[in-house]
Amino acid sequence: MNLLSVENLSKQYNQRQLFQDITFGIGQGQKVALIGRNGTGKSTLIKILASAEAPDAGQVVYRNGVQVGYLPQHPKFTPGHSVREALFDSSNPALSLVSEYEYLLEAISEKPELSDRFQVVMSEIDSQNLWDYESSVKQILGKLDIHDMQQPIDSMSGGQRRRVALAKTLLERPHFLLLDEPTNHLDLPAIEWLEDYLSKAQLSLLMVTHDRYFMEQVTNEVLELSGTKLYGYHGSYSYYLEKKAERQEQQQAEVDKARNLMRKELDWVRRQPKARGTKAKYRLDAFEDLKEKASQKVGEKDIQLQTIGRRLGSKVLELENISKSYGDKKLFEPFSYKFLRGDKIGLIGPNGAGKSTFLNIITGAIKPDTGTVDAGQTLQVGYYRQEEQIFDPNMRVIEVVKEVAEVIPMADGRTLTAGQLLLEFGFNGDQQYTLVGKLSGGEKRRLQMLRILMQNPNFLILDEPTNDLDISTLNVLEDFLANYGGCLVIVSHDRYFMDRLVDHLFVFGEGQIRDFPGNYTDWREAKEEEDAAESAKPQAKAAPVKQVEAPVVAKPVIEKRKLSYKEQKEFEQLEKEIAQLNKKKEELVQKMNKGGDHEALMALGQELETINEQLDEKEMRWLELSDLA
Repeated sequence: MNLLSVENLSKQYNQRQLFQDITFGIGQGQKVALIGRNGTGKSTLIKILASAEAPDAGQVVYRNGVQVGYLPQHPKFTPGHSVREALFDSSNPALSLVSEYEYLLEAISEKPELSDRFQVVMSEIDSQNLWDYESSVKQILGKLDIHDMQQPIDSMSGGQRRRVALAKTLLERPHFLLLDEPTNHLDLPAIEWLEDYLSKAQLSLLMVTHDRYFMEQVTNEVLELSGTKLYGYHGSYSYYLEKKAERQEQQQAEVDKARNLMRKELDWVRRQPKARGTKAKYRLDAFEDLKEKASQKVGEKDIQLQTIGRRLGSKVLELENISKSYGDKKLFEPFSYKFLRGDKIGLIGPNGAGKSTFLNIITGAIKPDTGTVDAGQTLQVGYYRQEEQIFDPNMRVIEVVKEVAEVIPMADGRTLTAGQLLLEFGFNGDQQYTLVGKLSGGEKRRLQMLRILMQNPNFLILDEPTNDLDISTLNVLEDFLANYGGCLVIVSHDRYFMDRLVDHLFVFGEGQIRDFPGNYTDWREAKEEEDAAESAKPQAKAAPVKQVEAPVVAKPVIEKRKLSYKEQKEFEQLEKEIAQLNKKKEELVQKMNKGGDHEALMALGQELETINEQLDEKEMRWLELSDLA
C-alpha cells in the first residue's frame, strides 16, 4: 500500500504547462529521485506534495498517520528566532522532550529552582529510552556544523540557514521525506554522512537532486519530468540512464514510422477531388492523429556550449609563497604554484579552511599576507561565483545577454546573435522575452554561466557551479569543460563533476594547502589508506585491553546521565561558553583587521589576550570532563 498517492495532477505556471495529468505512488521504504530540466516543475511538484502550493487539478493523498518532512530550496524561519528555537519548533513529543532537556541543561546554573523539573525530564527520557535519540540529535547537529544554538537565524547566511532547515527536517524523524536539493551548501564530509544516513534510514523519500553519486547511492527509483509528462524507472540512476535511452530509441522509431505513413496519407488527401464530400471521415480523423504523432520531438534539444577562448601566453599565473591569516587563525602557510595551460584543478577542504580566500587572492580581490601573485599579460579571468548573480527582475532574458554583446563569435567560425546564442543555451524564443524574475533558480544559474562564457575567459574559476543546474545542463557543461583549452579551477561538492574534470587537487586544511595528484575519488581512497595505517598501530596494541573493558564502556554514560547531571551540565555549559568566546574572538580579529588608532588597537589586543586565556582555561576543563565522559 502506498504512503503517497498522486492522481491526475496538473499545474500551469506563467502560462507554461509544467505537468499534466500525472499519476504515481510511493510505498514504504521507496527512495525516489525526481529529475528533469530546469523549469520543468520539479520544485513546484515538491511544493504541491508538501501542501505549500495548490495544484490546478488532481489530488495528493497520504496514508493516515504519515508524518511528512519537507526541506524547501529556500527555507523560511520565524523572524527573531534563535537556532535552538528554529530547530525545536516541532509538534513531535520526543523532540520536544529532548529540547526541554537541552534547555534545562543550560538554564539550571542560573535558575536552581528548575532542578526538580530537570530530574523529571531526565526520568521521562530514561523511561521512554530516548537517550539514543538525544545522542542522534547531537550527531546530526555536529555533522551539519551547527554548534551555536543561541545564534539568531536572521544573522545567518543562506547556506547556514539551509543546514539548520535540513537538521530540523531530520530531527523530526518523519515517515516520509520531501527534499529539494539537500546537498546544496554542504561540504563533502557532510554530504557523505547524509548519503550514509539516508541510505540506511527506514523511511520513504522523494528528492530533487543533481548529485549523481548521491542519487546512485541513496535512491532505488527515478521519476523524470519531461514534456509535461512523468516517466518512472524502478532502479538506480545508472539503470534509469539505460532505460531512458531505450525509451527514446523506441519513441524515435514510432515517430519515424508515423512520418512515413503521413507522407502516404498526405498524398491520398491531396489526390481526392475538392468537390467530393464523401472522403472517409474516419481516415481524415486518423490523418490528423497521425500528423500530431509525426510532429512529436523525442527528447529535448541539447545545449551547445562553444566559445573561442582567448590565447594564453607562456606565462599564465604564478603564486610565490602566498599565505593568509586572520588574527591568530592561520588559513594557509606560504604556498607556491605555477599555473600551466590546460591545468584543471579542484579545491577541497572543510568550510572555513580558506578556499574562497584563496580564490579572492588569485583574482586580486584581496592581498596575501606574504608572497606575490604574478599574472601573465594575456590572462583573462572568468569567475562564476557561488552567490547567485543579481539580475534586474524586470529585465528580459535577451536584454541581460545583450548587455555583454549583441553578436558573439563561436569556435567553429560562426557568429551568433544574442537570440541565437540563447537558443543554443536552452532558452527558446518565448523564454528569451520572459522577465528574469519569472525564471527558476536553475534557469537563472544557466543565464549566469552564459554571461561568463560569453566573455571568452582563458582562466575559468567555478565556485559551486553545480548548484541548481539540472543534470542535462551539467552533462553538456562537463563536455565543454573537458575540452576547455584554458586553465580551470573548480570548487564543488559534486564528486562526479570533480572526478570527471580535475587532474589534481589543492587540499585545504590544518593551516596549509596540499597539492594532490589525482581526482576526488583518488584522494578519498588515499586518505582512507592513510587513516587505516594511522589507526592500525594503536588498535593492534589496544586490542586485548578493549576486549576486557568493552562491557564497561556504556556504564559511565548511563551513570553520568542519571546520577552526575551536575558534571554533565558543566560539560554542556562549557561547550556553549567556548563557542561564545570563539565567536567574540573572531569579531575582535575582524575589528583589528579594519585598523584604527593605536590606542584602540591596543585595547582590542588586550581584550583578545584575555579571551585567549579564558579559552585555554575552559578548553582544559572541557578536556578533563571529556575524558570522564
